[in-house]
Amino acid sequence: MRLHVMIRKKSKHKQMKKLLFLVLFLTSYFGFSQQLAYKPVNPAFGGDTFNYTWLLNSANAQNSFTDPNAATRDNQSELEQFAENLNRQLLGQLSRTLFNAQLGDGLQEGTFTFGTLSLEIFDSAEGLVINILDTNTGEQTQIIVPNNN
Repeated sequence: MRLHVMIRKKSKHKQMKKLLFLVLFLTSYFGFSQQLAYKPVNPAFGGDTFNYTWLLNSANAQNSFTDPNAATRDNQSELEQFAENLNRQLLGQLSRTLFNAQLGDGLQEGTFTFGTLSLEIFDSAEGLVINILDTNTGEQTQIIVPNNN
């Protein structure tokens, strides 16, 4: 009797193993996968260009920083704005006068100095090149006026 019970337990055990193997095999067979495909959202990185406005509006809505100088510009009276505008015009006219006194009516090739600014003007295949160097800070700017060709 004991032998018969042990054989029965072994056969149930074998049947369970077979059933478990069959279940695992079927789930692995039907549970297939594919490669993940990444599509960027930001148009700067290859995403759809129609997302630009939405992303910009979302960023502006979350932006809690404010420009401390913006308040002073907006709160100026008309008299202060007029004085600032007049100051800009006077400085522009003064720089034009100095420029004309140094260079004459047209731009000539050569090197010129205006205080701490050094101007180098020369003609190239691209057009007229103006290099501006601030001798105090070392900042340099290049302006190219294209040829009329």
